[in-house]
Amino acid sequence: MPGAENAATVEFLDNIADMLEIKGENTFRVRAYRDAARQIENLTEDIQDILRRGELRSIPGIGEGIAEKLTEFLTTGHSEYYENLKKQVNPGVAELLTVPGIGPKKARLFFDALGIDSVEKLQEAARAHRLSSLPRIGEKTEANILASIERMRGRGGRTPLAPAYRAAEKFLLQLREFPEVEKADLAGSLRRMRETIGDLDLIAASNQPEAVVDRFVHLPSAISILAQGPTKGSIITSGNLQVDLRVVKPEEYGAGLQYFTGSKPHNIRIRTIAEGKGLKVNEYGIFKADGERIAGETEESMYRALGLLWMPPELREDRGEIEAAREGALPRLVEPSHIKGDLHVHTDWSDGANSPEEMIEAARSRGYQYIAISDHSVSMGFIHGLTQERIQEQRALIQTLQKKYPQIKILHGIEVNIRGDGSLDYDDQTLAGFDVVTASVHSGLGMNKQKMTERIIRAIRNPYVNIFGHPTGRIIGKREPYEVDLEAVIRTATETGVALEINSQTDRLDLKDTDARLARDMGAGLCINSDAHAADQLDLMFFGVETARRGWVTPGDVLNALPLNLLLSRLAKPGQVRRVA
Repeated sequence: MPGAENAATVEFLDNIADMLEIKGENTFRVRAYRDAARQIENLTEDIQDILRRGELRSIPGIGEGIAEKLTEFLTTGHSEYYENLKKQVNPGVAELLTVPGIGPKKARLFFDALGIDSVEKLQEAARAHRLSSLPRIGEKTEANILASIERMRGRGGRTPLAPAYRAAEKFLLQLREFPEVEKADLAGSLRRMRETIGDLDLIAASNQPEAVVDRFVHLPSAISILAQGPTKGSIITSGNLQVDLRVVKPEEYGAGLQYFTGSKPHNIRIRTIAEGKGLKVNEYGIFKADGERIAGETEESMYRALGLLWMPPELREDRGEIEAAREGALPRLVEPSHIKGDLHVHTDWSDGANSPEEMIEAARSRGYQYIAISDHSVSMGFIHGLTQERIQEQRALIQTLQKKYPQIKILHGIEVNIRGDGSLDYDDQTLAGFDVVTASVHSGLGMNKQKMTERIIRAIRNPYVNIFGHPTGRIIGKREPYEVDLEAVIRTATETGVALEINSQTDRLDLKDTDARLARDMGAGLCINSDAHAADQLDLMFFGVETARRGWVTPGDVLNALPLNLLLSRLAKPGQVRRVA
């Protein structure tokens, strides 16, 4: 799986697009770089491996010009084109782009109108209410900019889950191949599958810890060594990630794994329980007052010694998991194997990279019972949203493909845009013709809370809507959720039987974990979708499932964990009785 170098390449392409946009270059040229960045962002293999095979141009959206620039960047870590481009743009304007919610157009406006060329000056201007006097910048936007700066400075450097996980998996595979290592695992917030990660934590069991640490810090991907001790090593990778390794004795492995997985609040509760029993707990085990060690080889033994069931790492946030473990009431969490199909995928009929047949083949190869081809609706014309004529053409194609692929049920879906007033892109008669309708907000994200809530509720009350897509509209680290009364939306979804999506795209994970748990606790159904825009993105389902697990979601809560016959019954439109074709 790809590591941090893919993320660096994405950043490189986005930076070029930003510079071009600040300069006022042709929008199609800007979009070419952004589209290339999105394709690389969702690759499921290392970009360097593709470069070595000479296949950069096989990636959708990578033409000769971009391929040449990528080759130079990936080979040398430098780009003459990008360096020259930066010289043509005021560096202070480029700095403004680091603030979530500030794009090239706003950055240029702030510089041209107010001479703002640093984040500090932007913050001062926002506090002095000088931004709100500018065109298209009202008081609300000004307040959001100020909040974004404060969040940015308080958050520190964190890496999104998917690139962090993929990078850590590569290190873990290497670690498990060391002859001195008996076993190894992920630890820390990465093992708990938080949506963003600080340092990458690994733990290994070995009777030769110094040899393991020495091998680790001298791995080829380590560009610098931060620390090297008898049982601990820390490195910085070529993707500027810090990776920390702890090595413990095999008989202490369970204790170390539990301790270094965390979270801190969870571990404080564990220590308090141990103290109440006259025991001491640390990364080496659980001990009686006289020093006798009574647990530590496995995590199960650690929890059992305290009268608790073992808890999945995703739950260890002190959100009720300890009480549930004490009472034997832990949920049976959803797993990737429970997912029977994907109900939200795009093809080259709108903004996807692959044909419907290629997406179907990819779903079939993953053992899915069904897949819904769900391209964008007509108002998304800039990404080829489907007109009435194209809907019929695509439906005819799907019927033809169904005969070719009888092993998998092919559903004709649509991701229909929710307009500003809550109406949908198509009338009810058109919507009734789809097997599955996902309604999503793609525009007007700055609407106030009351209007946004009314807009969404009107949309999901439409009897032909099955799923509410990426329900809060957030982009992790870049765009905050739009303002909405989520509880009111969840209540309506529960009443109408509309499933709330957990979107598995790596920059969305929307609903997030705590919102997914709120939906589950309020009785709403959920649907975990990849929102794949390329065949290999079907694998993003893993991250959606992990987000669901953090939200205490069970298979019974998930629409696409249903077998085909029950799914079709749930998707039935008014007046229809659906049967397996």
